[in-house]
Amino acid sequence: MPKWNVRQRPGRMLGLLLLVILSFLVLRRYLHLQPGGCDREVARRVNWHRMTPLWMRQRRLGLQAKGQNFMLEDSAFWIFGGSVHYFRVPREYWRDRLLKMKACGLNTLTTYVPWNLHEPERGRFDFSGNLDLEAFVLLAAEVGLWVILRPGPYICSEMDLGGLPSWLLQDPDMRLRTTYKGFAEAVDLYFDHLMARVVPLQYKHGGPIIAVQVENEYGSYNKDPAYMPYVKKALEDRGIVELLLTSDNKDGLSKGIVDGALATINLQSQNELQFLTTFLLSVQGVQPRMVMECWTGWFDSWGGPHSILDSSVAQLPTLCGVDSTPVLENAENPLGPVAYPRSLIDEDLGASRVCAHGPRAAGDPAQILETVSAIVDSGSSINLYMFHGGTNFGFISGAVHLQDYKSDVTSYDYDAVLTEAGDYTAKYTGLREFFGSISGAPLPAPPDLLPKTAYEPVMPALYLSLWDALPYLEEPVTSEKPLNMENLPINGGNGQSFGYTLYETTITSSGILSACVRDRGQVFVNTVSIGFLDYKRKKIVVPLVQQGFTVLRILVENCGRVNYGTNIDDQRKGLIGNIYLNDSPLKKFKIYSLDMKKSFFQRFHADKWNPLPDVPVFPAFFLGPLLVSVSPCDTFVKLEGWEKGVVFINGQNLGRYWNIGPQETLYLPGAWLDQGLNQVIVFEEKMAGPVVQFTETPYLGRHQYMN
Repeated sequence: MPKWNVRQRPGRMLGLLLLVILSFLVLRRYLHLQPGGCDREVARRVNWHRMTPLWMRQRRLGLQAKGQNFMLEDSAFWIFGGSVHYFRVPREYWRDRLLKMKACGLNTLTTYVPWNLHEPERGRFDFSGNLDLEAFVLLAAEVGLWVILRPGPYICSEMDLGGLPSWLLQDPDMRLRTTYKGFAEAVDLYFDHLMARVVPLQYKHGGPIIAVQVENEYGSYNKDPAYMPYVKKALEDRGIVELLLTSDNKDGLSKGIVDGALATINLQSQNELQFLTTFLLSVQGVQPRMVMECWTGWFDSWGGPHSILDSSVAQLPTLCGVDSTPVLENAENPLGPVAYPRSLIDEDLGASRVCAHGPRAAGDPAQILETVSAIVDSGSSINLYMFHGGTNFGFISGAVHLQDYKSDVTSYDYDAVLTEAGDYTAKYTGLREFFGSISGAPLPAPPDLLPKTAYEPVMPALYLSLWDALPYLEEPVTSEKPLNMENLPINGGNGQSFGYTLYETTITSSGILSACVRDRGQVFVNTVSIGFLDYKRKKIVVPLVQQGFTVLRILVENCGRVNYGTNIDDQRKGLIGNIYLNDSPLKKFKIYSLDMKKSFFQRFHADKWNPLPDVPVFPAFFLGPLLVSVSPCDTFVKLEGWEKGVVFINGQNLGRYWNIGPQETLYLPGAWLDQGLNQVIVFEEKMAGPVVQFTETPYLGRHQYMN
């Protein structure tokens, strides 16, 4: 800002003073303040921050924990947040989802940062396109949302290996989420690059980031007491100056706390609230309380039901109407006026009066609305996980392995506040009414829904069996013994992260084949499938073979690395160790990487495809045209009659399908379609249907209601 010299510019200084005086008189006349009158409330609701020129605003203190309250600069502040992950939403739809968040009455966006996507190969970083974190954060600021960043390095998030890159597992002694030298050095390099992008986006630097989370739910892992202090220092050493937080569920809360970071809690039911808040009070004294993850739903696993959290919107006990909602006299909010329920009001904050609660109507409120109401009314800030879940596009979904291994489905609908396609739900309606009742100002109108359509079915016209495709792939790795995916000498020495791997060798006899397969391996004698190996089926009978040499093939899929639990160090995929035929180890393998990136399909030129035969040989790729005659709209792909595979539209990997359910449709964003012809490729493992269908309505499977 230029410095003014009073002697040189007396007229300008006088004009400025007159402008200030005039502004005060106009405001005074407008507000007509009378001590003790109702107009005092109007005065308190005036957003003084927005009346201050940008160059006069001071961002000195940021978000602070003072006593039982959050303060943003010198003003009381409550975090009403929602989680949206930029990497699970097409970039073209980011604005739509954030505007819907703002219209729901929330003021803060939270998002994870996935290390495995941003550093797919050691030292090679990608923050482009759908991974443009900076653009996402700046868009949140433009919409009028603050940001809480959750950069990990581990994020869980029902994502492959909890968002950690698989190349870390090349080290046989790797100890993830500890101060083990190999892990810490990789974190340091990643944070060097990531934080250089994040630091300028912090509040004190003029950006929207008001807080940063240290790791994620470490108390449930807790293998190294030096680890959390290390991560905290790694953030601070690279310029993170905003409030630091931790986040843990009830099982890990006692062990996830680190000095210098405010502990927050994760829960789904208000039944846990009293215990957790009491525990927080006992370990960190009087501090602001926050539920970092109020779970609005849950994720689904292949072969299971579609989890639903009851969302019937009955009448909710209101915290007071907008006109009579108590407003803190000093609660200046940079994003607009905010009103607070009575239990949030402390005499020290100078509230002038309190409005009593009153039920609107009889009826049991939905569980999520009850829980949110209880959290806010207890004086806690809140973040809805998820506000909008989105989609596990490609192969990024994770897995759980407690008693049995269960991989996560493609949809991350999560039964969240917005659907997978960004549509409104009963939860949205109820929560918007709730937050609107305490906002102190009218909420913006919710954006219109994006149109959906059902395109004409696509009949595949061309076909390429996997066996015919092998000559067009990159040269296979040759190895005396099987190599797991992560240790394949490909991708610049970084191994294979996602997709399938094909192992080939020769055998001369029949017998019992045994192997440790992670996660699912289809076994072939020449090109004939003889069954599967997985976690439960570790042996298979190889039938009589022809005289001479017979090709034995095992097509292994990484169905998703475990993202939560203490066994994440053991998430190597492919064939693990030797494979035995009649207890003798097999040797001399050819190993093909089928990662199915965009570059993978660029090798399949038009002249390589064959007309679709009456009886295809599987596994195989199927190609067909999708005609979009008007402006593209969102739709859902339905694979009725198909068994298991992956769908690609114009090179975009929509994710896996599997007829064991629960998910039966794949979300196809209209933003990824072109007007005119679009390329549809389906990789099918075992059985193809006659057509690929499209529908306006998703079907995520049979429901299981959660308590």
